[in-house]
Amino acid sequence: MLVKALTIAGSDSGGGAGIQADLKTFAALNVYGMSAITAITAQNTCGVEAVQAIDPEVVAAQIRAVATDIGIDAAKTGMLFSTAIIQAVARAVQAYNVFPLVVDPVMVATSGARLLQPEAEASLRQELLPLATVVTPNLAETAVLVGRPVQTLEEMQAAAEEIVASGVRAVVVKGGHAVERATDVFYDGTTMELLTAEVIPTPNTHGTGCTFSAAICAYLARGAPLLEAVRQAKAYLTGALRHSLSIGKGSGPVGHFWHVTYPPALQTA
Repeated sequence: MLVKALTIAGSDSGGGAGIQADLKTFAALNVYGMSAITAITAQNTCGVEAVQAIDPEVVAAQIRAVATDIGIDAAKTGMLFSTAIIQAVARAVQAYNVFPLVVDPVMVATSGARLLQPEAEASLRQELLPLATVVTPNLAETAVLVGRPVQTLEEMQAAAEEIVASGVRAVVVKGGHAVERATDVFYDGTTMELLTAEVIPTPNTHGTGCTFSAAICAYLARGAPLLEAVRQAKAYLTGALRHSLSIGKGSGPVGHFWHVTYPPALQTA
């Protein structure tokens, strides 16, 4: 059976993050990918140069178009940018039963560019996070959600409990390099689990958050239980980091198709 997943996110002209990273991840994990574009960014490996939001009604129309014709086995959100877009997405998610839903609460690019307007943070908390099957904040985003710095493993665990207590079903607080090994904290109100992997020494980390949340979405679409989907997504991302791509003058992207074996005729010398 053809498995289908939808990404609701911004476009990255450099191809390493956003819609492009999500669709590459879906394809790499044998899932048919669809998209609802929320914003267009002029972006490369060095940073974000410009952002243009899409009309919220057009964002909702994209979701409606694929939901009412093709069908959606799972979805994820990334860059949503504004209160109006968040509200349009939340209404569409409920109207067309777009679940399971992975919410990557994208707020600020690694380069420092704002990908979510500050006034939209309240709408994200109140209208979208309660709909999520799982939320995947990094440490900076977690700090915004709980209102205090989060760095240590103990702080990550406390933040995970607080986020779930606020009405979120499950959360993965992504630790990155802040703690020993690449440790994330999963919590769903019952199970608290530490997910560790080796730290891959590479400067090419553009799109890691998008790729991780897209991989969770793909595995959920394929029918995996939530915690298993998170585990498999982390293993996939670790491999993608190990095979990251040194392109551009800044931080290159991860290698989304690292585990795909191409026929010899398609391989470059």
